[in-house]
Amino acid sequence: MKKLVLIFMIAISTVGFSQETAAQKAGPPEGNALVGDYYGGNVSAKAEKNAITTTQLEKKLKKAKKVENVAVKGKVTEVCDKKGCWMTVETENKEKFFVKMKDYGFFVPLALKGKNVVLEGNAETKVISVDEQKHYAEDAKKSQAEIDAITKPQEEIRFVASGIKVVN
Repeated sequence: MKKLVLIFMIAISTVGFSQETAAQKAGPPEGNALVGDYYGGNVSAKAEKNAITTTQLEKKLKKAKKVENVAVKGKVTEVCDKKGCWMTVETENKEKFFVKMKDYGFFVPLALKGKNVVLEGNAETKVISVDEQKHYAEDAKKSQAEIDAITKPQEEIRFVASGIKVVN
């Protein structure tokens, strides 16, 4: 009887592990990222109307290291090829900031690249370690020379999005 229970437990854990591994290997979600599409939580009409520019966000973050419950409008320049679990958004002065999805709870399609979006969530200025910078450079399929050129921590804006909506 004990052997039967043990075999049953191993079979269940193997099936669960196989499904998790398949999900982890899955790429970004499919989709065309059309105007009106949203990812994660729905971006409220109020947030969309009151969304600030990325330059305004930078100014707010100079006064306080963290800004909560903010909506920002910007253009997506890069999306994680592996899962769609992060992206970069370009500022008006052509700098970029990094966006992660809240609680790793949703992903975005590669088609979001080049689209204008409204992000709703929290932003902060953080110092990013060399290892973390290299990790994301590898995800972005940067060349080995670009990865090797990362040699010191860097301060940058990090945004944790609870919702993202594609806009004009």
